[in-house]
Amino acid sequence: MAARSIFLTLTRNGRGRERSLSRSLASTTTTITEERGDDLKSRIFSLRLPKRSATNVLQRWVSEGRQVSISDLRHISKELRKSRKFKHALEISEWLVYHNQDEVLDSDYATRIDLMTKVFGIDSAERYFEGLPTTAKTTETYTALLHSYASLRLTEKAENLYERMKEANLSLNTVTYNEMMTLYMSVGLLEKVPLIVEEMKLQKVTPDLFTYNLWVSSCAAALNIDEVRRILDEISLGSNSGEQWIRYMNLVNMYITSGNLVNSGLNSVVESEKGITQREWISYDFLIILYGASGNKDKLDQIWKSLQMTNQKMTSRNYVCILSSYLMLGHMKEVGEIIDQWKLSAATDFDRSSCNRLQKVYKEVGLEERAVAFRLLLIQKGCDQIEES
Repeated sequence: MAARSIFLTLTRNGRGRERSLSRSLASTTTTITEERGDDLKSRIFSLRLPKRSATNVLQRWVSEGRQVSISDLRHISKELRKSRKFKHALEISEWLVYHNQDEVLDSDYATRIDLMTKVFGIDSAERYFEGLPTTAKTTETYTALLHSYASLRLTEKAENLYERMKEANLSLNTVTYNEMMTLYMSVGLLEKVPLIVEEMKLQKVTPDLFTYNLWVSSCAAALNIDEVRRILDEISLGSNSGEQWIRYMNLVNMYITSGNLVNSGLNSVVESEKGITQREWISYDFLIILYGASGNKDKLDQIWKSLQMTNQKMTSRNYVCILSSYLMLGHMKEVGEIIDQWKLSAATDFDRSSCNRLQKVYKEVGLEERAVAFRLLLIQKGCDQIEES
């Protein structure tokens, strides 16, 4: 009896310990799962290869009795696009549209058009757009297809679609007009950019900073500097008085003055030595100016890095442009690095006179502290012939 009693006691204690251990393991597993972030977004982002299916992940998630909201799907799709996981983003977009018919927005259709272009090509995107119900063929979805054409430089298709939009009496917005202007800039049809601006104004659509930048850069690329200054006057007389607009006007003035841009009677734009046209260089510069004005340092970094990777001969104007933008935002470390790169460049001699002009313009627009900081940095970098001003 005693032996049996001891055995039963040990067995009960053992089972108790097993149950306790099981509960402990379950709790630990739950904690680990939570720490690892076992949510839908984490599961989808764990798919390393495009051939893996995000649709299967969604189906499994739902089969486990879990809910997925349309806002979650939109957020996940957006994050996937940022990470350039376009195929998985498209699968999320397809699920969203198929399973949430009553809640689908025009922007959901537009996103799908953009993703189909990236994943399957423009033909698939066109077929999808044409197959949309009439009610879904809105300014937003039309503009999404227009963006696809513009990004692929399909000028004729873009112009035809643009005319269709006008014939359909759609209310075009700033983004639509900007897409056409971007296209014309990319294919070198500079003379068509002001025509789009005129259409905007006739339709009483307010240009944004991106619009003005495209317009200004088209004039600068054609070396029509008088028109650039006229547009800047228009901006200054308008209702755009925010910090970004002021920075933009200052940066454009600095670029023109420091880069010695002057009017040219030539209709054609001079080619550079290694294939990039002056128009393309100036377009790059004005993209830098745009992001400098908007305070977007990440974009500045990306554009400057891409310029350096082109293996093209950089000009003094390119260096002055990026210097002025970083200096405007107070990023002196980057300013110093670019001065070093310029001085070491085998293709372009360091231009002290351009730096002098840039320093003077900073003083003229009332940014005395920036001008002083720039001069001290130049002296520190051994550019000891910088003039006092």
